[in-house]
Amino acid sequence: MANARALNGKIAVVTGAAQGLGRAIAARFVHEGAAVLLSDINDKKGQSAADTLEASGGRVAYVHCDVSKPEETAALMQAAVEIFGGLDIAVANAAVLDLTDFLEITPEDWERVLSVNLSGFFYTGQAAAREMVDRGTPGAIINMSSVNAVVAIPNAVAYGACKGGVQQLTKTMAIALAKHGIRVNAIGPGTIATEMAMQIAQDPAALRKIRQRTPMDRMGEPAEIASIAVFLASDQSSYVTGETIYADGGRLGLNYMMDVADQ
Repeated sequence: MANARALNGKIAVVTGAAQGLGRAIAARFVHEGAAVLLSDINDKKGQSAADTLEASGGRVAYVHCDVSKPEETAALMQAAVEIFGGLDIAVANAAVLDLTDFLEITPEDWERVLSVNLSGFFYTGQAAAREMVDRGTPGAIINMSSVNAVVAIPNAVAYGACKGGVQQLTKTMAIALAKHGIRVNAIGPGTIATEMAMQIAQDPAALRKIRQRTPMDRMGEPAEIASIAVFLASDQSSYVTGETIYADGGRLGLNYMMDVADQ
């Protein structure tokens, strides 16, 4: 007999699902039997992603959501209940990246990144948890962190600060929500072959740097991150909470640059 799908009958919300890791996670959740509400601020790509998954037989819908606005994250969770009848899983993934020299970043840019990459994670998690608690439903919340919660890139000051904050937010949420049967964990990817990373990797020098800092000598695939999300969202991780799983090809354990062969 075939194995039961890991998320069969579950209802999930994924933010930042128009592309990249969010879209990969949404697709894998559908494959594992979940009904999925995708959200993003890019409505064209978001709706396209939902249409593609629906055409494959999935129970999906799309809702616009700017996670920096708490009223929109609250409406997003309510939409999941209205459309699918409940809420079991929430993935906070929506984020922005600003690459500006430390001395040049403006207060406006700093606040913009924090409003999405840290406050947005808090608003998403709080709105999801409130819905779960109000309905008496145990659930799982997954925050998309990064190796940049631990290591630093000098021109990604706001991004790095936010990911460090997400790591501690995850622990705090996990402790606060454990009594409600809600588990909270994070995923910390290294360099993953999303649209943005693949564009950067078109520069041979940039690709070489990625390989030199990665003992496995390759970028990760979005599907590999999605597999971790399924684990954290499912009963397979029923005794795991407050943790960050780093999927980085060995990057965080490396104390020097690797020798790599020319391609």
